[in-house]
Amino acid sequence: MDVLGIDIGGSGIKGAIVDTKQGKLISERFRVDTPQPATPEAIAEVIRQIRDHFNWQDDIGCAFPSVVIEGRAKYSSNLDPAWKGVQIDDLFSEYCEDLRFEIINDADAAGIAEMRFGAGRHKSGLVVIITVGTGLGSGVFYDGQLIPNTELGRMLGNDGKPVEQYAADSARKREELEFDEWGKRFDFFLKYVDRILSPDYLIIGGGASKKIHKFRKQLKIKVSYAVSEKLNNAGIIGAAVNAAEHHK
Repeated sequence: MDVLGIDIGGSGIKGAIVDTKQGKLISERFRVDTPQPATPEAIAEVIRQIRDHFNWQDDIGCAFPSVVIEGRAKYSSNLDPAWKGVQIDDLFSEYCEDLRFEIINDADAAGIAEMRFGAGRHKSGLVVIITVGTGLGSGVFYDGQLIPNTELGRMLGNDGKPVEQYAADSARKREELEFDEWGKRFDFFLKYVDRILSPDYLIIGGGASKKIHKFRKQLKIKVSYAVSEKLNNAGIIGAAVNAAEHHK
């Protein structure tokens, strides 16, 4: 089944048509900068722009950077505060001629792509994917089954603030840190995850994963890990796969 997948991030919103059986993009990826401020209406306009770009007339899968409960944003996370409590699927459907949207947490979507088609294939036990970008997303799977809406980046760091404010890629950019210095922060976070969950395997994804050669030496974690195979397309693929599985 072919499905349009859209991945909403703090810096960019990306869409592509996905072959959900093969876990592959079958169109060029179309990207639009995330509007600032990233209000519900502004992002809904971008969703409509992506839908129109592909002239798509069927279900759409969407990865969203917040806890998502039955299509509703529980928190605003790294977007605009107005997102809290918004029924995302209804909003996007309203802007897209009543097309049906299936919404999933962005890191959960990336995890689905990796577990089905990427670095998590054939991995059992507790597998955790960490997406590194504007925030620190997390997708947790036990024997291939998703445990949805974990947000490990919201755990508090030593300064009492969410650890993603200290260790996400946005912190590296904001504070103009070299990769070796920032890598130590990211390692701190990964050790935190290892201590709390004792995973059998870790997968590092998100935009920063493409540059792991610049900070790999700073990662001292003992748990086995791999870099995402689907890289920045993981959220698109996972969102589309999730929509296909909920297709009516």
